[in-house]
Amino acid sequence: MTGSQTYKFKVGMACSGCTGAIDRALNKLDGVEKVDISLEDRIVIVHGTASQEDIFDTIKKTRKAVSLI
Repeated sequence: MTGSQTYKFKVGMACSGCTGAIDRALNKLDGVEKVDISLEDRIVIVHGTASQEDIFDTIKKTRKAVSLI
């Protein structure tokens, strides 16, 4: 497997419940080492060996609008 990567996503979050749901979902994903979430900027930064596609799909499953930055 490749080394650790960092991916940045713009996510439609409105409250701390949104950030909590995304944080929980991502931390269950194999290969995720660290998740940084800024509700104010609506940015999610994910560090780890998980693929960009798997991370994107996991965020999408929380029913939030998501796009890669």
